[in-house]
Amino acid sequence: MKSKRQNKILDMIDNNEIETQEELVTKLNESGFKVTQATISRDIKELQLIKVQANSGAYKYAVNKKHKTNDLDILMRIFKDTVVSIDFASNLLVIKTLSGSANAAAEVIDSLHFNGIMGTLAGDNTIFVATDSQQASEEIAGKLMKIINK
Repeated sequence: MKSKRQNKILDMIDNNEIETQEELVTKLNESGFKVTQATISRDIKELQLIKVQANSGAYKYAVNKKHKTNDLDILMRIFKDTVVSIDFASNLLVIKTLSGSANAAAEVIDSLHFNGIMGTLAGDNTIFVATDSQQASEEIAGKLMKIINK
């Protein structure tokens, strides 16, 4: 529920000029998420949202792009350094990593928002990626191979 709510928050601030926590609470409640201001305050902190000036001159919530870029750069290095193999069959990718690295590598895959990914599941050293087709599996495997071969 928390991840769905936080994804909805990111979607809302991307598509609307949300100025206050109260406005965010109202919009989330209207979307079926029963939340309080305290919950939203924690979500804003966890998502590391910032306030930026909108075109209207008012301030709105936004993603701290500098922070996200730095995190993704670090995760991409981890991905490149820890992935051992990438295989696929039908609509499933199986990615092997060094022991203890699968969660960080899966975070990279999730952060890249590739079309066709239905979900990821990470264990200690293995990631399963479910895609919507064999073609998507092939394309995503190719993109991931390019990352580790750079």
